[in-house]
Amino acid sequence: MSRKRRHVAKEDVPATLGRTIQRLRKAYHMSLGDLSEVSGVAKSIISQIERNETNPTIGTVMKLSKALDVSLREVLDESSEAPAIVQHQKRPDIPILRSEDGLCELAIIGALELVEHVQWYDFHARPGGELISEAHQAGCMEHLHVLKGTLCVRSGKEEATVRQGETLRYRGDLDHVIRNCGRTDAHATMVLIMRPLGEQ
Repeated sequence: MSRKRRHVAKEDVPATLGRTIQRLRKAYHMSLGDLSEVSGVAKSIISQIERNETNPTIGTVMKLSKALDVSLREVLDESSEAPAIVQHQKRPDIPILRSEDGLCELAIIGALELVEHVQWYDFHARPGGELISEAHQAGCMEHLHVLKGTLCVRSGKEEATVRQGETLRYRGDLDHVIRNCGRTDAHATMVLIMRPLGEQ
């Protein structure tokens, strides 16, 4: 005997469900495709839910609520609004990566569920420290803004020196190195755009 999927009863589906899903998705700067990848729910189904054109199963709503980091109750509560503060990561919860020489630290401050699209780091390097990276996927671009000190960047065969208050954009799909070439500690923020603009 085939199992029947349990749909959320029509009277239990708030008129705001679709709007709530859409608002939360946009708060995370996620496209329909992004949410589909994270949740495992087809993009077409999410689109129909956001337009209130379908009666979703409880399993579908649960997958979406989990992907959007909210409880099922919050999603189904007609009076609930998307929280103004979506996520608060305290210092012990922020992952830290270190370079092989131990002189550089990368704090992962971007949303982990978006790493295939956008990566955002807080970068610290002691004098002489080097962060050596292999080429990322084709089309990847890195954006480095120096908050303190001086950094030397090599992407492929080209090099540039970036000082406090300056920004450098360079190809991340080539082998690249970020080195603290100054005499003091360096601090920068770094954003990696993993996919070319317009690619889904």
